[in-house]
Amino acid sequence: MADLYRVAVDLIVESDKGILLIRRKQEPFKDKWCLPGGHVDKNETVEEAAVRELKEETSISVNLNSLKLVGVYSDPDRDPREPRAISVCFYVRTNEDARAGSDAEEARYFPLDKIPHPLGFDHSKMVEDAFKKKLFEK
Repeated sequence: MADLYRVAVDLIVESDKGILLIRRKQEPFKDKWCLPGGHVDKNETVEEAAVRELKEETSISVNLNSLKLVGVYSDPDRDPREPRAISVCFYVRTNEDARAGSDAEEARYFPLDKIPHPLGFDHSKMVEDAFKKKLFEK
């Protein structure tokens, strides 16, 4: 039986400079600003995947224990690829500089009042939810 869904992670990374976004290298949403993230590998927790994906896409290292849950996103239309993806979104704060890697064409911090909208996938909703939960420190 084929998988009916994939599990993914996304990260809202805040620093004194604002929120970290990546400009995607590939479809879907090629050249669109998105949160860093990706798919959970076999035998990996969502937290481990979040730490790994952040490192791969931005060269930023964070501790598993520093992750705060923002929410779980399961809208069937959130990702145009098949099989559908359910994402677990985390918030983390760091002051490390970002450097684009793997799927990222560019990685850059944006001031919270200058976040480009809409972001790819359902990432604008994730950021909105983090604001509602008062996770942002600045």
